[in-house]
Amino acid sequence: MSNRVVPDRPRPSRSELRILLLQIREEAATRREELHSFAGFSDLAVSQFRVLNLFDTPAFGVDVVQGVDAVYVGGSSEASVMEPEHYPFVLPAQALLRHCIAIRLPVFASCFGHQLAAKALGVEIVRDAQQFEMGTLPILLTAAARQDPLYRDTPDGFMAVSVHRERALETPQGCTALAYTDACNHAFKVDSAPFWTTQFHPEVSKSILVKRLTIFKDKYTDGDDHLQKVLDSAVETPESNGLLRKFVDRVLIGGEGRD
Repeated sequence: MSNRVVPDRPRPSRSELRILLLQIREEAATRREELHSFAGFSDLAVSQFRVLNLFDTPAFGVDVVQGVDAVYVGGSSEASVMEPEHYPFVLPAQALLRHCIAIRLPVFASCFGHQLAAKALGVEIVRDAQQFEMGTLPILLTAAARQDPLYRDTPDGFMAVSVHRERALETPQGCTALAYTDACNHAFKVDSAPFWTTQFHPEVSKSILVKRLTIFKDKYTDGDDHLQKVLDSAVETPESNGLLRKFVDRVLIGGEGRD
């Protein structure tokens, strides 16, 4: 990893933005849906995204970020940051995220991306066989969130989609915790870089949750009755879904959070 700090480039207009999406998906429909969801909630065109699917390209270097204005990291129902021996892309992905911090390239990492970043920064990840978060749930904000570019006008206890068996036990050193539930840290920012993570899914709405859980019901639910109970209790998540646009408007275009 390079330790060279690159000065901030001139900020582009919305239409000029180019985003690298690190995708950790095998299932074809979810690959397409995730890309369109990240683009839609960012208010960007799909054509502004370059996708690097780690199942397709498990070996890569830090040069993959050349020519992009930011990196998004998506979730995964098919991989684990705890098993680099089975998922060889985990270690190069961690190295890439540390490189992004070093050069201060903006990053937004969701769910698997949150765990990947936490692991890359020295935090233990644990797996819950039962009693894990699944569905839409209220996310609580820390006091520090009131000064954060993304969360300063987000209401405490906002609803978000969260489906995960693995979680980070704490906030990495050199980072500020921004959101949480009783189960785990749900969001942090790296203090030295424009780098945000969320355990919850800002790119997933209630309707997308229905589609994803239906596809992956065997992984997360105990059958059709359990799945239907989770889906019946789901609510809309507008504040969570608005975070990606705030990241684009306030950080990539407006330059907030880069100092």
